[in-house]
Amino acid sequence: MVAPGALRVVRCGGGALHGARAVFSADSKYLLYVSGDFVKVYSVNTEETLRLIGGHADLVTGIQLNPHNRMQLYSCSLDGTIKLWDFMDGIPIKTFTVGTKLLALYTLASAEDSVFVVIPKKGERDTFQLVSVELTKGVDQDLEGKELSVVLDDVGASMKHIAFGREDAYVVSVKDVNLQVYFFKRKLLNRFSLSTVKTKGDNRFSCVVCHPKEDCIATGHADGKIRLWRNFHHKKEYTYSTLHWHHDIVMDLAFSMEGTRLLSGGVEAVLVQWHNESSCQKDFLPRLGSPIEYISMSSDGVLCCTLHTDNRLSIINSNLRFSRSIQGLIKSRDVKTGLVVDPRTKALVLNGEPGHLQFYSLQSDQQLFSLDIVQRQYIHQADLKQTDLVKVAFSARGTWLATVEESEEVTDPELQLKLWLYNEEIQSFELNTRINTPHDNHITDMCFRDMDELGEDSLILVTTGRDCVFKVWVMVEDTDPEAQQSVSWSCDFVGSYHNYQATNCCFSEDGSLLAVSFEETVTVWDSLTWDLKCTFCHPPGNIRNICFGRLTCSKYLIGATDYGFLCCWNLLTCALEWSAHLNVAVLQPDPLSEHIAAVSWLSKESSLFVFKPNEPRPIYIQRNLCKEKIRLAAFVPRDEPENTEKYLWLRKSQLFFLTDTQELMTLSTKSVEERLTPSSKQLAVEESLPVTPFSLLLGKHRHQQAQEDTDLGKLVVHNKQEQASPAVKELLHTPAHVLPSASFLCTIFINSLLISKQNKSAEEVADEVEMESEKAEDDSDEEDVTAMEQEDTSHMELLGEMTCKLSKSQEKELRKIRKMDYSWLSAL
Repeated sequence: MVAPGALRVVRCGGGALHGARAVFSADSKYLLYVSGDFVKVYSVNTEETLRLIGGHADLVTGIQLNPHNRMQLYSCSLDGTIKLWDFMDGIPIKTFTVGTKLLALYTLASAEDSVFVVIPKKGERDTFQLVSVELTKGVDQDLEGKELSVVLDDVGASMKHIAFGREDAYVVSVKDVNLQVYFFKRKLLNRFSLSTVKTKGDNRFSCVVCHPKEDCIATGHADGKIRLWRNFHHKKEYTYSTLHWHHDIVMDLAFSMEGTRLLSGGVEAVLVQWHNESSCQKDFLPRLGSPIEYISMSSDGVLCCTLHTDNRLSIINSNLRFSRSIQGLIKSRDVKTGLVVDPRTKALVLNGEPGHLQFYSLQSDQQLFSLDIVQRQYIHQADLKQTDLVKVAFSARGTWLATVEESEEVTDPELQLKLWLYNEEIQSFELNTRINTPHDNHITDMCFRDMDELGEDSLILVTTGRDCVFKVWVMVEDTDPEAQQSVSWSCDFVGSYHNYQATNCCFSEDGSLLAVSFEETVTVWDSLTWDLKCTFCHPPGNIRNICFGRLTCSKYLIGATDYGFLCCWNLLTCALEWSAHLNVAVLQPDPLSEHIAAVSWLSKESSLFVFKPNEPRPIYIQRNLCKEKIRLAAFVPRDEPENTEKYLWLRKSQLFFLTDTQELMTLSTKSVEERLTPSSKQLAVEESLPVTPFSLLLGKHRHQQAQEDTDLGKLVVHNKQEQASPAVKELLHTPAHVLPSASFLCTIFINSLLISKQNKSAEEVADEVEMESEKAEDDSDEEDVTAMEQEDTSHMELLGEMTCKLSKSQEKELRKIRKMDYSWLSAL
């Protein structure tokens, strides 16, 4: 993916969670789920992501617990490998290379040395096979898994299309309107087909599960029906009954551990629980937010997990009560708002649920909160024209938020411009002003001008539209005595240029100039008088992106055309400074430096160019940035500057970008796993363990011991240094089966216990200064104890090599003890 020596492209959120069913640990304390090419370990009790397991080179398509060791996890990927993990420690145990794309994974208790995977059939397009892979035994970590045995031909690519029956006696596969059942012991294959006549309903299969205790198969269908198959051991004597509630496709099914309950989910975002296979006895859990893609059950039957199409996970109790939700980067239908950074929280802000704005924390990979902008109920129905959020802009300090919502009508859309004011008391935004039909056609762009030196009077909003005008909105005092707000927004100025469509707008760093692009022309306006100052043009092609330079490059204006040109104009000379032939899809300036990032798309390859406007030569180039097309990008300010000399343009801000598949990626000098040490991962697990009476007692004892060590002062400095040794922590926290030999660890362990004499700590230096200041006082005391020291020395000489020299801090503590008055002992 990345050229040698270049920055690493790291997936940091938004990966498809619905690539495979989630898996509960054996004790139901942890939930393991797929996120892109990683597997995440989530604590059900603390609601925290404890571990990010990464090692696959492509998307992970299946995960299953090892049936013979419930602390281990199998995973398969499109990179053609099957990996066995110790998921509590995040350590890979074995890697089996199959050599072809793996689309689904199944493990059976009866198959000790093999797993089942779905692979593409060689020489045929869109045709897949279920095969058994023999897991080679060996001491090496990397092994070959080349021995494949075909079990079923012409199966579905999704893991929902295959299920294994009671006691692993048979396997079931569904595709289109066909159902196959293969019996392992009898080596018998039975095929069943449903009618393809549309008048009888859409009978295509969508998913299949098997009853855990009986010979019963449950199948979901595209028309919302559920069929329960029995007596399928015979080709002609089979029977099935029908359950029907869903109005659209049944997306997944799951039996409870005893088989007394059947769970189903679909596009209605409602979890349905069927009792005793009866259509009369059913319960519902509605309003889960988005269509249900997968359903998983814990081994004890207490918990259920639903994975949704928007990358949300919901954990539900056995009584069908909602427990908690895992919300990372919510996947929306289309990100129309772009990637915007909230100045208050430094969260990424973009489309979330339909009609909502999501605030996504980059540090915790979780959604901070969701703001309902449209405030209308979304109806899950195809071809229904609904209102959605299309534009978002923040003021510089994050006090004001502007949003644009419009209906999906192409010719005559309903438009609303809303201004929101942040309320410190409720810690959220409140609607201040609603403007109906701010433009006569679609709004193409908007931005705030916020000049701190001029106060609130400098805050204005500019919007551009396809109605060939741009409008300036300002705050005015509300004179209505019944109004709830003291200020509101109204239009102050309307500008146009030769009746061209206005497409983009942006303010200069000091807010004195406004640039508005009208098709092929860029216009520059004075933001105080709204006079047109100059125009720039670089035909052919319309202007796609514009931005001003910052800091030392504030005299430049950058523009990109849809004909593949990147242009830089000098605002002082009103002339073209330089141009480059580059098909720029994304143009993003860094708000804290002069650097600008341009992402190009050419020959199915995304490339990154970082440059300063005053230099036509890029300072950084990275080709083949990722496999998908990059649609959006944003620079997010860092809390602390990055300590890097090679990539100075990443010191103050970090670059994030969003792909066509809505995967959020970033550039880093090190991978995500390198940022976490094994000891810190282990600590996260230890902190998440439940509190027991023994742990409370042990914790109290440790607290008392720590207090005693503090009271002893500097006598325990060296002991604390030894306990805090990283080598010791690594040795204690690393599992024994992956440790190197003892001879290799011995040198590292001994060196970690040595104390350097040259590098004195600040505490020791302070002790030396204090000792010198007390030298005169100590001389008189030392004369009194000369005889005692000589006697002690004679005893020490008898010990030979066992003699040890006291440190200066210990000598100082010893002298304090000698000064103490022990006359009270005579009374005893």
